[in-house]
Amino acid sequence: MTESTPQTSPTPTTRSAPAAEGTSRLAEATALGRTTIAATVVQKIAGIAAREISGVHAMGGGVSRAFGAIRERIPGGGTGAANVAGVQVEVGEKQAAIDLDIIVEYGASIVELSRAVRRNVITAVERMTGLEVIEVNIAVNDIHLPSEDVEEAPATPTSRVE
Repeated sequence: MTESTPQTSPTPTTRSAPAAEGTSRLAEATALGRTTIAATVVQKIAGIAAREISGVHAMGGGVSRAFGAIRERIPGGGTGAANVAGVQVEVGEKQAAIDLDIIVEYGASIVELSRAVRRNVITAVERMTGLEVIEVNIAVNDIHLPSEDVEEAPATPTSRVE
């Protein structure tokens, strides 16, 4: 009589070094195949989740927003990992770390806003990708004042004659 050992599903192989920036990372490997998620996907999810919180006026500092506006005008320049202003990600096989640069609306509690942004980003990224978010670092670069929204209306040309 021979003794049988229970067979287990194959375990995913791990890579010792993370892949280069912008390439796909391993998120799940099963006997039926593996799923990879590009860093840009995590970056976009984090950016959208951060903007969903009331009190976040914009993402990125002044310089990154200016470069983003220039990049959008260049054909083909609006794609890639650097496209999401104010969001940097580091993605491994099972974990992700996220850095956010935000501009806060005047009057919002930065402490409460940071908690809400962090919670929403972690929830969205983990739910959508299955990656464990180990940290979300938030840098508040500026405060947006309501008076900055007021644009001077262009003067209507007045006719010299009636």
